[in-house]
Amino acid sequence: MQALTAGPAAAPRRQVIAGSVIASMMMVMLTGGMLAVWSEQRTNFVESDGTWLPDGVVIPEVAANVALIAFIAICTFAQWAVWAVKRQDRGHAALALGVTALVAVMVINAQAFIYAQVGLGIADGAYATMFYAVTGMVTLLMIIGVAFTAVTAFRSIGGRSDNGIVVAHAIYWYTMAAIYSAVWFVVYITK
Repeated sequence: MQALTAGPAAAPRRQVIAGSVIASMMMVMLTGGMLAVWSEQRTNFVESDGTWLPDGVVIPEVAANVALIAFIAICTFAQWAVWAVKRQDRGHAALALGVTALVAVMVINAQAFIYAQVGLGIADGAYATMFYAVTGMVTLLMIIGVAFTAVTAFRSIGGRSDNGIVVAHAIYWYTMAAIYSAVWFVVYITK
């Protein structure tokens, strides 16, 4: 009697990637809604008062520009991690994920610097409230991204990764780059 051959290999599970895509769409919608409210508030204030940015408030654009440029590195390192995990190179995966987290923390630090330099309280008018709401949301998403990077590092360095979580991690950071670019243009450039 002859044994039956093995069946086809099971399809890889993609729940983490699908979850990351859904979360990314939700993040984009949240940011789009907040920027729409920002734009509406700005338009109303410019039409009624003639000014949106309070007198004496200077936004440190160098820190905002450096944070924007840092997303090139974050996305590059996140993709490097995908490459390394696909080749089962734990050393490069660990380095790529570590540097991704480090640069993301640097972006959070740049935002903290901006908060310190602006010198506005949250209740100092509509501009201050909207400024802290929009940039605070981005900062919270950055902190979540650093936590996601830590989880991805623990899973991939420990050998429990099937490449799905690292791909989902890269999708998250690509989305964050797009979100920060929009916030950078609307909040820091057009003011």
